[in-house]
Amino acid sequence: MGIKSFLGSRKNQQKSNADLPIKVSDYMSKNLITFKSEDHMDSVIDSLIKHRISGGPVVNDNHELIGIISEGDCIKQISESRYHNLPMENNTVGKCMITTVDTIDGNMDIFDAAVKFLESKHRRFPIVENGKLIGQISQKDILKAAMNLKGHTW
Repeated sequence: MGIKSFLGSRKNQQKSNADLPIKVSDYMSKNLITFKSEDHMDSVIDSLIKHRISGGPVVNDNHELIGIISEGDCIKQISESRYHNLPMENNTVGKCMITTVDTIDGNMDIFDAAVKFLESKHRRFPIVENGKLIGQISQKDILKAAMNLKGHTW
């Protein structure tokens, strides 16, 4: 006995919205908590705790991305301050942030972004357009996109 397809003929089907690629810009966060290089580490730690985030972009006065500060960077500063018995109040974001930042294009397919997350082990990627920070995509945003596609063909 042969296998019957209940889908019917496929050659006349039009592409639906579910078949269109989902872009990073569809799921990126646009209202970001950002930091300045002159911010003190104490205020950064307070912001991370208050807003329940694990890090954030560092921008200059022109809203251009100049670095990333994370919980790990903060923990490193706490540890070094305690080890050397130095006050943390002299530490600023500019001294502690990571300045080599990987970014993602907002037009990238969400599944290509997922692969980039797996390859890099980063928790977030900023999105820059014309030199300005316009958003950020996190691993959680990728999960949200996948859950919205639940039941659809990948």
